[in-house]
Amino acid sequence: MEPEETLVDKNFPLFFKPSKTHKSLQTPVTSKTLNTEQNSEPHQVEKETSANTDSITPSTTATLFSDLGLAEWVVQTCKELGMKRPTPVQAHCIPKILAGHDVLGLAQTGSGKTAAFALPILHRLAQDPYGIFALVVTPTRELAYQLAEQFRALGSCLHLRCAVVVGGMDMLTQAKTLMGRPHIVIATPGRVKVLLEENPDIPAVFSRTKFLVLDEADRVLDVGFEEELRAVFQCLPKQRQTLLFSATMTSNLEMLLELSANKAYFYEAYEGFKTVDTLKQQYVFIPKNVKEVYLVHLLSKMEDMGIRSAMIFVSTCRTCHLLSLLLEELDQEAAALHSFKSQSLRLSAVHRFKSGQASVLVATDVASRGLDIPTVDLVINYDIPRYPRDYVHRVGRTARAGRGGLAVSFVTENDVDLIHEIEAVIGKQLEEFECKEKDVLSDITRIYKAKRVATMKMMDDGFEEKAKGRKEQKMKTLAEKGLLKKKSGKRKRQKFAK
Repeated sequence: MEPEETLVDKNFPLFFKPSKTHKSLQTPVTSKTLNTEQNSEPHQVEKETSANTDSITPSTTATLFSDLGLAEWVVQTCKELGMKRPTPVQAHCIPKILAGHDVLGLAQTGSGKTAAFALPILHRLAQDPYGIFALVVTPTRELAYQLAEQFRALGSCLHLRCAVVVGGMDMLTQAKTLMGRPHIVIATPGRVKVLLEENPDIPAVFSRTKFLVLDEADRVLDVGFEEELRAVFQCLPKQRQTLLFSATMTSNLEMLLELSANKAYFYEAYEGFKTVDTLKQQYVFIPKNVKEVYLVHLLSKMEDMGIRSAMIFVSTCRTCHLLSLLLEELDQEAAALHSFKSQSLRLSAVHRFKSGQASVLVATDVASRGLDIPTVDLVINYDIPRYPRDYVHRVGRTARAGRGGLAVSFVTENDVDLIHEIEAVIGKQLEEFECKEKDVLSDITRIYKAKRVATMKMMDDGFEEKAKGRKEQKMKTLAEKGLLKKKSGKRKRQKFAK
């Protein structure tokens, strides 16, 4: 059997190292290693963690944006946007990016990572404006649109041309936009790969790209995006800066940093997974068959608790759609965000929630990363995530930028082990959320009736047929990428023997 291809090989350089062959490397998804030259020198990575970020150097003691080497117009823009002082990740990473380093920045959700790479990119763009100056790759469509908003706000005085290239939108229009060479392109991996492969004129527009940014880099570098990233990186120039930013660490990220052509800088604001101190984390232990009842009860207390808006995270598109129909039936203004929706409906849902038209957003994990909505005071884990890192990203939608927030997790008897694992990883024990069962269940009849109506609406919508079609398409895509696990012949023979 041939070994699997590694995520990073000689034809797939994330970082480039001139005149040398990349150091041998393994990633969690591969077994093939890179070729090496005998006399190649090991590459040094400058690393700062929470343990040594107080070292007294100019970059680490900077308390004003004017101390970071940014142009005066950038400093003034920050002031106008209410950004008084740089956050730690900004204070550490901005000078390094301006100095030409490749950077891996690891910091908590809501710590200002976007400005940490957007400000130095815009500073450099103003000195030599051309397109395409920077390519930002991000895992979700919603995050791509939010990043574009932030770039436009920070670069408002530059007449910045910023393009969003994501799935679900017209490809011909996107191709024309790229041919117009906007300054900044923010893309999801799948759509930009298709455009690069189907239009022979597109790769050339990235020939002078100065910056490559992977936002939510741990997710972007997942094995499922390997083909897409390979296509993207092959059209980028060798002389570029690569910036990786994430709230969680993976072995892929740290090992890839060793391949940097420029002196690499690794900033880690904390060791391991961590949630912010201003976030209150609680749980409520409930029977599985009354989760909806507890949810409606908690949402009914929002006004009394001083909560402006809430995000409810679920594990499947089916649950997301059902809950949104249920809340609609109960006259609760709620928006729903999941991957079965068209892109226009997804954008509409985010807009309704951001603008306050809907005080509740029910979402799958497509909304767990990067979305920054200041009014979110409550996050509800209706379904407990399988992995602790997803919990960290979910609850990071509240208590951002020093604000307070509340996260409540619904725990059934099947979720106890998952919650204990989450507590062990984040180093905190969840407190019990107090609610009287008698009060909660007093409205059970009305809610069960609404659930029956919602279920019938789902059937009328043809949701199950859509779900079946999506599953078949997903399996086909995974099969084409070689990511489907095949049953061994031995296992089949044992099955037939029985």
